[in-house]
This record gives sequence, C-alpha cells and structure tokens, in this order.
Amino acid sequence: MSTGIVFTVVGDDKPGLVDQLAQIVAHNGGNWLESRMSELSGLFAGIVHISVDPAKLPGLRLALEALSSAELKVVVAVGKGGASDDTCRQMQLSLVGNDRPGIVREVASALAGHRINVREMNTTITSAPMTGDALFTATAKIDVPVALNLAELEDQLNAIADALTIDIDLGEMAHS
Repeated sequence: MSTGIVFTVVGDDKPGLVDQLAQIVAHNGGNWLESRMSELSGLFAGIVHISVDPAKLPGLRLALEALSSAELKVVVAVGKGGASDDTCRQMQLSLVGNDRPGIVREVASALAGHRINVREMNTTITSAPMTGDALFTATAKIDVPVALNLAELEDQLNAIADALTIDIDLGEMAHS
C-alpha cells in the first residue's frame, strides 16, 4: 500500500529545478505519478502527485519542505484518496474569446452555483490569427451532478457567453 502526496513548488525559474525535485523523490522512495509544470511570469510553478510507502513519508516530506527558501516555496500535502463519485458525470467545458477581466470569475461562479466541481482547468492567452488581439482560451474537466438539468446550465452559460462576447461549449468527456 502506498500513500499519495501532492506538492506544489513556486520559485525563480532556473535549469535543474525539476531534476532536483525528481532526485529528492527518488532518493526517498517516491514514485512520480503525474505533474503539471510551467514558467509563468518568470517564475517556475508546478504541482506534482507522487506515491510513497507510508514508512518513508516523513523523510520525503522533510526533504521536500527543506527546499523552501526565500527563492523557492514548497508546500506538501498528504492525499485523501480519489474515490469516484457516481452522483456526477464528467464533462468538458471549452471557452474562447477576446481576453478581458472577469471571464473566469463569471464562468466559475455559474458552475459553483450548480454545485459543479472543477477537476482540472487550463487557460492560455494567445494572439488571434487575423487581428493579433489577445485571445483567452480555457478548457476544464468538470463533475456535473447527474440530477442537474443540463439545459438550464447551458442557458446560463450561453447568457454569460453573450454578455462577454465569448464562445462556451459544454460536452461529454471524450473516452480514450
């Protein structure tokens, strides 16, 4: 049996940082399962999910937390398991439109109002092909309560899309 750990790291972006993290995980008996890492605004930001034997958890946690300094922040949390929820269905939400403040706030508020859990969300800013304007895109994996009236949710999302002049699509998750 193993214990799941999630740790986040934020600090100055520099060569070797991922190697340093991987060496600590491996040296302390951890298994790197999944991660999301990126340079954002000149900083390195990452979130990592690892598994480790419960007996090795204290040493691994101490080694990761010892990396924290003025230049690097590390936060370690022990996972709670990932039981599936039969009262929800997984769906995907996609969004694209000219960038402007409030897009994430409006959509997140609508989802929260329907007790929809955002499992994963990725957002980016790119240049629009013809105009070069800032184009905001987002994709999210969401857990939608089975009892929720999807037509009602889609109507609310369409109203937000119209008000913000963006496109929002809600669909079933593609199964691979």
